[in-house]
Amino acid sequence: MAQPIVAVVGRPNVGKSAFFNYLAGRRISIVEDTPGVTRDRIYTKCDWCGREFVLIDTGGIEIGSSDEMYKQMKRQAEVAIDTADFIIFMTDIKSGLTAGDKEVASLLHKSGKPVVIAVNKADSPGEPPAELYEFYNLGLAEIFPISAMHGLGIGELLDYVMEHLPDIQEQSDDDSIHVAIIGKPNSGKSSLLNRITGEERAIVSPVAGTTRDALDSLVIREEKKYTFIDTAGIRRSSKIFSDIEKYSIIRAWSAIERSDVCILIVDASEGITEQDSKIAGFAHEQGKAAIVALNKWDLVEKDNKTYQKFVNSVRAELPFMQYAPVISISSLTGKRVENLFPLIDKVYENANRRISTGVLNDVLNDAIAMVQPPSDKGKLLRIYYMTQVSTQPPTFVIFVNSKDLMHFSYERYLTNTLRDTFDFEGTPIRFIIRERGKEN
Repeated sequence: MAQPIVAVVGRPNVGKSAFFNYLAGRRISIVEDTPGVTRDRIYTKCDWCGREFVLIDTGGIEIGSSDEMYKQMKRQAEVAIDTADFIIFMTDIKSGLTAGDKEVASLLHKSGKPVVIAVNKADSPGEPPAELYEFYNLGLAEIFPISAMHGLGIGELLDYVMEHLPDIQEQSDDDSIHVAIIGKPNSGKSSLLNRITGEERAIVSPVAGTTRDALDSLVIREEKKYTFIDTAGIRRSSKIFSDIEKYSIIRAWSAIERSDVCILIVDASEGITEQDSKIAGFAHEQGKAAIVALNKWDLVEKDNKTYQKFVNSVRAELPFMQYAPVISISSLTGKRVENLFPLIDKVYENANRRISTGVLNDVLNDAIAMVQPPSDKGKLLRIYYMTQVSTQPPTFVIFVNSKDLMHFSYERYLTNTLRDTFDFEGTPIRFIIRERGKEN
């Protein structure tokens, strides 16, 4: 089941980021940082009372003038409405109910999305302050006084959110490969999707994607089924945000979560950008099989070394995704677009590959014989055995005498050994290191 998205919206300086950071510091298990993903994340995974969801912070907009303030507030709310399954509307008890709050409330009224109002900066415990009640004039939903600074009232607020959070059910063909076409705005994602769905003969399009109202395209090619996830569909009602790059990350995250394979579309006329790196980092973190497609290849001046230079650039700018095959295409002319399908098949197969424990340990023993495990202060790392526990991505548990002795460089050596021995092109590999006789 996909994880529902909860967005925190409101005008500037009401405490959205403080609320987000409080949860990130106290209640949220944050995925380990990956090179290429900046630390100022605008989303993170949460777990409250056993219910998982994704929290989005819509803060961080610079305000230039009063007119710009209203424009930016409207954009904030519309992005959240477009993306979220539940909305926490953050207000500020110290400044009271403002015209800005009313404008955001008006947009939320029209959305039909479930909403709760959090009145922040109620820093004194005890009876709710009298100023709280004016926020009922917004006519939206339940109201909770909280203090993001001191953590007051947040538990009660999240209990309410969990009680009213909708279930996000997948509605898709189980026998198709789900392919997310991801990338920054204007890289050619929609053009590629149009090229694929317009040229393939047996197409059922559109079909229902998820309860988030994204539209997917089912393509049948040589009796194989592919469900292409249309990330543009998620932003169809808010085209004005196509130039706000950080919100494309939210839409990409939603598509990545539902996918088996991600195709990262890079504008070859621009090269790898920071935005490409961020989006690729999310796919890597979630363990998705990946392909890097250099689009708009028809616009690039080429010689016999051009392609390799681009591949080297991809490897340098996306060092955490060395495993992803790179292909040059043109969605405009259709050049090499058909070559994506065998690549999708290959990386999907590799992401689902299982290796028997016996074969794994033969390879492991050979690797240990070739390169001795590291030691520290005379204590040698002993590796007892390895077994595969899951796929998508292939994940292996390695039992050792001491986790502290497993240096990252030796993990990398074992990863490369597995890649050299088995075909894991296109998929990340995960290791879980455990001490023998211990659960963790």
